[in-house]
Order: sequence, then C-alpha cells, then structure tokens
Amino acid sequence: MNIRRLIPTAAVAGASALGLLALSACSASDGAGRDNGKLKVTASFYPMQFLAEQIGGDHVEVSNLTKPGVEPHDLELSPRQTGALGESGAIVYLKGLQPAVDEAIKQSGVKNVADAAAMTSMEEHGSEVGGHHHTTGDNHAHSKSEAEAGDDPHIWLDPVKYAQVAKGVNKTLAKADPDHKADYQKNTDALVKKLDGLNTAFENGLKNRASDTFITTHAAFGYLAERYGLTEEAISGIDPESEPSANRIKALHTLAGKHHVSTVFFETLANPATAKSLAGDLHLKTDVLDPLEGITDKTRGRDYFEVMQSNLAALQKALGSK
Repeated sequence: MNIRRLIPTAAVAGASALGLLALSACSASDGAGRDNGKLKVTASFYPMQFLAEQIGGDHVEVSNLTKPGVEPHDLELSPRQTGALGESGAIVYLKGLQPAVDEAIKQSGVKNVADAAAMTSMEEHGSEVGGHHHTTGDNHAHSKSEAEAGDDPHIWLDPVKYAQVAKGVNKTLAKADPDHKADYQKNTDALVKKLDGLNTAFENGLKNRASDTFITTHAAFGYLAERYGLTEEAISGIDPESEPSANRIKALHTLAGKHHVSTVFFETLANPATAKSLAGDLHLKTDVLDPLEGITDKTRGRDYFEVMQSNLAALQKALGSK
C-alpha cells in the first residue's frame, strides 16, 4: 500500500521526520515478521495456537487472539490486536469461525496465511450428527430447520482431520521461514504420528459400547461422532449461545430413553444451565465433554492431547464401553 496516498501532501511535509521514524520502527519490527529472531505467528484460537507451537517449536513466537476463558465464537478484536496482526510473519486461523478475525486478516496484508478450513473437508451439521440417525415419531430431531444446521468448524475434534490441517500449517510455516523447513517437517511428522495414535485410541476405546448416542450442549462433536460411528444429539445447534425450541427438548426426552442415554454433557466455556436442567428432568448424570476451544484452569488437561484423552474417558463411561 502507498501510505502517502492516504495523507495530504502538506501533512506529509509537516510530519516528515515523525513519519520517517515511524516507518523505520515499523520496518524494524515487522519487515520480516520476526521477534528476537523468531517467526512471529498469530493464531486465532487455541487449536490453531497448539498446531503452530507444536510444528514451529523453538523457531516461532506464537500469540493467540483469543484469550483463555473467552468463547471463540464471540471474539471481538481490539484496535491494538487488529494492528498487531499486520506485523505477523504468518497467521494460522479457521475461516468462518470468527467473523472479526476473518475481516482483520483480509486487511492485514500478511502473505503467509494458513486457513484450516481449506486444508480438510468441511460439512454442514445440525443438532443431530452421526451414522445412526434417529427419528422420534413426528419429531424429526435432525430436520434442518429444527437443527439450526450450518457449516461445522469443529474439525480439530477429529484427530484425522486435525492431522490434515497440521500438514497444511507446516507448509505455511516453511514458506514463511524456509531456513527451518526441515525442522518444521520433523515436528509435523511427530505430531501427525501422535494424532494417529490418538485416533487409534478412540477407535479401540469405543469399540465395545452399550450405546451409540450422547447428548451435548452444542453441536461441536459432529466430526468426532462420524469418525467413530456415534450419534451426537446437541441441545443447541452449531452456535453455543442459541436457545433450543420446545420441540427440540421434547425430542431429546424421547430419544434419551429409546437409545439408553446415561449422560448429558456440558462444556467449560458455555453456560451449562440448559444441559443440567435437561439432565435433572430425565434423571441422567452430567459430565464434561470439552470442545477444546480454549485451555483454562478448569480444563481437564493441560493441552490438546490430555483434554482429548479426558474426552475419550468421559465418552467411554457414558456409552458403557468395556
């Protein structure tokens, strides 16, 4: 961008010294997108931060736009965050999850941008997702209007899809910092191997189960359900803040008994009131199934793998796995 086009000639002449100082400082900090010799990477929220840190290792300095405890869907960026985005050497995000981030990235001018949504297949999911679809009489729990269907961004909860995204992030970091390409590849290979192991743990851990169906606060676990032959029944749709209709609650009452549901799962970042109320009405247990949108002191685990192992244990217990 030609900065002078945006400033009247007189103003440029009157502030030339200040302008030169500002431009010099800017080029020193963001010319190569580096900070203390490390590639400056901006991640949109925790799952993207985790990939950047695991793949980048000691060669990157990663900042997260979404602070711990903040619901990513609702993120609003401060002017300072928006301005700092343009100083990144690379950006890792998931298009469609956070509109404010999508718009800021468009305006940032950063060349090396990894969009996780472009690195694996995305699907439209509603409040019922899985290979074992249910209907409950005249209440169609998975009808599009009732389900508040939409593009499902929660690809990181499927270890196979997350591994595909990791490979794409590797390419972006290598392009932004070719001197460390070999290290990025080595780190990616190690991460993908761990994700393959996690996939195997879910496959084996959920093989012998008494039920296929679980109820969650919002439709975050559709890809996971499809991967392992389960059925997710969400109280709300893709949006964790949306309110369920009376028909949806009635349908959940019916299918909970029919499909031997034992547990209603709630989340650490979203309001658990509706989930706990439904569980109370149905005399069911409650437990946490974490959509891993952020790590806090309430999270059952310190990183992605620990929380996913906690999720697996919770599902095994709820589904009667042996």
